[in-house]
Amino acid sequence: MNVKRTQAERSEATRGALISAGRELFGARGYGAVGTEEVVARAGVTRGALYHQFADKRDLFRAVVEALEQDVIGRVGRSLTGVSGPGEALIAMMGGWLDVCEDDEVQRILLLDAPGVLGWDEWRAIGNRYGLGEVIGLLDAAIEAGAIARQPAVPLAHVVLGALDEAALYIARAEDPKAARAEMEGVLDRLLRSL
Repeated sequence: MNVKRTQAERSEATRGALISAGRELFGARGYGAVGTEEVVARAGVTRGALYHQFADKRDLFRAVVEALEQDVIGRVGRSLTGVSGPGEALIAMMGGWLDVCEDDEVQRILLLDAPGVLGWDEWRAIGNRYGLGEVIGLLDAAIEAGAIARQPAVPLAHVVLGALDEAALYIARAEDPKAARAEMEGVLDRLLRSL
């Protein structure tokens, strides 16, 4: 049976193909080394289709960052499976974040290119839109369970996210990422346990 797709479905498929191609190419070589011609060729669409979906390459990159951020949050969330309590959930979340940030695509797109291409404010806004609520929820649960001292969860979540982002950047830029991760795991573990 041949079912015709609606214009909205075709448009969504084109958008998805462009985001997927952009993610693959930006993740492999970085934003600056990828041209729009290569993205449309990889996606199997025309330049006109690219500019129908996105204002420019930067707009496509923003969509790639959003999609990758959603994926990252899902992957980090899966690291909490089987965790025994809210305090341990914070420690597991930290490990899950560092695990995800070992991915070359995540490092290049989210940690190295996004702050420069989108600007720090927009990069932080995207990260906060996806991760901040999750961290606030974990902190609220830990506070209610008595695993950490009673305090305002929102500002604490910003501090925790800042520490996690800086740890991931430190590891991503290190000459020896394995040694840098071991150092950061110790620092972050002590930081979270001190709460």
